Amino acid sequence: MTDTALFAPGRRAACLGALALVTLLAFEAVAVAAAMPAIAQALDGLGLYALAFGGTLALSVLGMVWAGRACDVQGPFAASVIGLVVFGAGLALSGLAPSMGWLTAGRALQGLGVGVLGVTLYVGIARLVPAALHPRLFAALAAAWVLPGLVGPFVAALLVETLGWRAVFLGVLAAVPFTAWAMLPALHRLPPQAATKTQADPNLAWAALAAVAALALHGASQAGTAWMPAVIALGLLAALPAGMRLLPAGTLNARPGLPAVIALRGLMAAAFFSAEAFIPLFLNQQRAWSLTEGGLALTAAALTWSAGSALQARIQGETRRAQGLRAGLGLLALGLLAVAWPMLDAGVSPLWVVGGWALSGLGIGLAWPMLSVLTLALSAEGEQGRNTSALQLCDALTTSAALALAGLLFGAGRSDTAFAAVIALALGLAVLGMGVTGRVFAGARAGN
Repeated sequence: MTDTALFAPGRRAACLGALALVTLLAFEAVAVAAAMPAIAQALDGLGLYALAFGGTLALSVLGMVWAGRACDVQGPFAASVIGLVVFGAGLALSGLAPSMGWLTAGRALQGLGVGVLGVTLYVGIARLVPAALHPRLFAALAAAWVLPGLVGPFVAALLVETLGWRAVFLGVLAAVPFTAWAMLPALHRLPPQAATKTQADPNLAWAALAAVAALALHGASQAGTAWMPAVIALGLLAALPAGMRLLPAGTLNARPGLPAVIALRGLMAAAFFSAEAFIPLFLNQQRAWSLTEGGLALTAAALTWSAGSALQARIQGETRRAQGLRAGLGLLALGLLAVAWPMLDAGVSPLWVVGGWALSGLGIGLAWPMLSVLTLALSAEGEQGRNTSALQLCDALTTSAALALAGLLFGAGRSDTAFAAVIALALGLAVLGMGVTGRVFAGARAGN
């Protein structure tokens, strides 16, 4: 086996299986985002729009924490099987949901499965691929978003118009067995992990508290004016100790090294995905674009994300990669500014939203894989599962909280101004992330 070829014999099946799984998850994410305006309208559930995305992330917290421990103790195979089964059950519940409430429950179950699969995917492939090839690996995984990003919105719109929105979920469900067939055999052949203690993981209780906190923040928009402050306070009081317990020490204040890496990924995820959830809705409701037309922004961002990821794989040396990371955050912020312009001035063409979101996609594509590579590089042997879980956990916690706040801002007006407030929230998170970038490589130089 050569160490210079990503798809060399001996790891080809595993890499192809991983790409198949990422493609499926990417299609589900893009297609559901594109179809959600029609789904919310059909189920008269616009008030639960943000929860349909945020609830998925909130429950993914449990999946991530459990999977991180399971991968370190038993390896990624068994956890991957469970993740695929739970993800499929969530798709079935969403596709058969009689109301928006049931759909959000199904989406939450999907999130539980995706949380497991996200960790098992990273850990399993990282064990098979040499560290020197990790930048190329994560670029390839990002490239797996290209086809779903290109055709996902169109296919979702076609399914909604011809078979109904339920076909979006049930169609993805039909592909789950094929993905399992492609990926699971390679994971099953991995050698067993070194002996590890198998006592119960106390972090599961904290993960449950974090999920409850995230759901409480989302519930604030449904609590009414009198109870809203109390529900928000309850959610924040539960989220803070849960986050301190689940994330590496120093994450909340972005201490140089691995904590800063994880904190920055959370800020980037919250900025990008909280905005992405509302962009198709803005184009559909406020500018009367069809589902297919509204999906153009998602397609453009998926393509530029892949381009940015491929570009970062060619950047060598710590100094240049640090510059690339800062450039990625800057492009994300500039793109969000362009997205907000038509929301602040009705005379500006909505095409600025598409162009701006493409610019944001390029920025996050440039920066995102760098943080994945750094997480693995800064992790001690036997801790890759836990730290990968923490990385994705931070993504889920920050994004779910940002979506909850976005839902409050959106629910207050549901106008151009309300949409602009959501984008302003995302922009603030991106700017905050720009201030953290210097701490990421500073910790790497210190050997943390």
